[in-house]
Amino acid sequence: MFTVPEFTDLQKRAAYILLATSIAVGSLFFTLSQGKASVPKPMVSLAPMTATPTVSATIVVDVAGKVLHPGVYTLPQGSRAIDAIKAAGNQLKGVSLTDINLAQIVSDGEQIIVGAPAVVVSKGKSKSSSKIVKSSKVIVNINTATVLQLEVLKGVGPVTAQKVVSFRKANGNFTTIDSFKKASGIGAAKYNLIKSQLRL
Repeated sequence: MFTVPEFTDLQKRAAYILLATSIAVGSLFFTLSQGKASVPKPMVSLAPMTATPTVSATIVVDVAGKVLHPGVYTLPQGSRAIDAIKAAGNQLKGVSLTDINLAQIVSDGEQIIVGAPAVVVSKGKSKSSSKIVKSSKVIVNINTATVLQLEVLKGVGPVTAQKVVSFRKANGNFTTIDSFKKASGIGAAKYNLIKSQLRL
């Protein structure tokens, strides 16, 4: 006949502790295995590499006057007056470019007039007198014009022309056409009358 062995209280307590430890360890391994399975792997999305297009800055220049193809031209930023004239097919035969600073960097919206009439000086009967003929067709470079050249502009007499030249010598070249109004004797009304004839 099979008999159940008798355990002492100490043996029973050790068995209970062993059983409880086994259950705790098993629960821990189960929890860890479930946690690893439930954590999704991070998805790494790589955007396709696309080359950024390079946009070269351009300017628009109006080339008028005695050129082969007068018109509006789009040029790279930093172009010079000679580049604009070449884009228009160059000057007509026999036309001089000495009144244009060919090395000047042109700005957006600028107009270059090739073959503009030169300053006209009409001599009177007296050899000691001369008369400046005013003209609305003459283009004047405000940074290089002499007193006589400035006098061709309507409303600009010898006194005002001299003031402009003196202002330019004292303050340096004009940086914009609009800054010509800062010269002594050139008010807003006079500037609006002649601004179409001015260039840098």
